[in-house]
Amino acid sequence: MNSVAMGDDMSDLTLYTFDWVPDFPRGFVRDLRIRWALEEAGLPYRIAGVPLEARAPEHYAVQPFGQVPWIEEDGTVVFETGAILLYLAEKSPALMPVGARTAVTQWTFAALNSIESAAMAWALPRFTGAEHAPAAATMTQTWVTMRMQQMEAVLSGRDWLTASFSVADIAMVDVLRFIDRFDGLADAPVCRAYVARATARPAFVKALSDQMMHFERADAAR
Repeated sequence: MNSVAMGDDMSDLTLYTFDWVPDFPRGFVRDLRIRWALEEAGLPYRIAGVPLEARAPEHYAVQPFGQVPWIEEDGTVVFETGAILLYLAEKSPALMPVGARTAVTQWTFAALNSIESAAMAWALPRFTGAEHAPAAATMTQTWVTMRMQQMEAVLSGRDWLTASFSVADIAMVDVLRFIDRFDGLADAPVCRAYVARATARPAFVKALSDQMMHFERADAAR
């Protein structure tokens, strides 16, 4: 596993992501969620790259599905973005506002289950250019439309999912960004405004820029 970019050489927390990906998933690789959380909390970290195309046994030893991201800190390894977000949230009220643990936890799970499951089924054929059978297309469109209507109601009259910004918003916004990439928020103005509000935050802007630069540097090295 090669260290390819450093956020802070003095950090004991390492975030692992792919050392390179093709153009189409850039900006949506899920290490972005973790970068964003770390930037929001002001926690030092470094980035290490692992191969996308020839995944080593060492990769599967720490992430049994061969995915990214995962983090390592002082010998503790955590994978799955929801688990990592909640692990990091314990370190900073910027990620887990005081007194909001239950609400933040439930909305983080909601983002990664109730919303992302619909989003992935609906968006993946669009993302990859694969054929989508008419019956499946109708089903997934109905599913996403329903979820977006429900989220419009949830977000109406509030800035964030809980009383203040948290890791639940990081998870939810990143899922909604994926839907919005294919204009799936066209009829969900409240959700679209929520995404715009969150992605204007300096921590998101930096996290996205850092991820894009990470893969651009990898292009030059290939």
